[in-house]
Amino acid sequence: MTEEPLPGGNTTRGVVRIGDTVRRPAGPWTPAVHALLDHLQAVGFRGAPRAHGLDDKGREVLDFVPGTVPHDERSGLLDADVRLRRVGRLIRHFHDAVADFAPPPDARWQRLVPTDGDEIIAHHDLAPWNLVVGDRWTFIDWDVAGPGTRMGDLAYAMHGFVPLTPGTDPERAAHRVRVLADAYGASPEERRDLLDRLEPRTRVMHDFLRDQAALQPALGAALAGGPRRRLAQGRRLHRRAREHLAGRAACLARANSHRHSPRPTSASGGAEPGDQDLDALGVAPRS
Repeated sequence: MTEEPLPGGNTTRGVVRIGDTVRRPAGPWTPAVHALLDHLQAVGFRGAPRAHGLDDKGREVLDFVPGTVPHDERSGLLDADVRLRRVGRLIRHFHDAVADFAPPPDARWQRLVPTDGDEIIAHHDLAPWNLVVGDRWTFIDWDVAGPGTRMGDLAYAMHGFVPLTPGTDPERAAHRVRVLADAYGASPEERRDLLDRLEPRTRVMHDFLRDQAALQPALGAALAGGPRRRLAQGRRLHRRAREHLAGRAACLARANSHRHSPRPTSASGGAEPGDQDLDALGVAPRS
């Protein structure tokens, strides 16, 4: 059958479509990734492709998922809050589905960047360029999945889906961070953790691409004017957006410290000033 090269990806080459399948270069991590995908199918998670082993050329075989990748000129597909909420719910469903996954004893994972824990087996590249929007919404490119944390995975996702990139207004960024956190169902504690992870998680990816560019001159030329520059500038936006949200996170802490106290009211019977900050972050003050 005819092989159709599939574009995309900063570091993976040789990805082709054959009929209703995708063929990708396999690696030592492929058996563990396929075990993960098999588990997700078994527990009913439909936001990942099915794995079909290896072909006669030693390439991994996966379902081809029809649809649109909402990246670059198609990024506007995710502008509406309702679609961003769907992304947040899909990430939460994945994290819940993978929570009881037991990796094979001999599992090997492709660790491109330092991990922040082993709470779950995380995707590590949840982003618009790895999402297919169609009859079903599906995350693809699971080859860098491995041990990680829920909030680390979500923090990386926010960089691309909010997006936390140059040209995004900090007020809009803060709003979309909240929309995504709401849809995910993040607790107050998780939200504070998330804010702390936004800038460091992007710095790790920037440093990885910088190192890859130094090792591969051709790749470096391709990345220099795009992903690396956006990540470096995005780190500055992360700091501005985080500062914008910091006061609201502090309100969360105050609400938690008074969780068993009656909700204060003003002389007019309304909520005290500051409650609107909690609402803006997506957490109602507790009575």
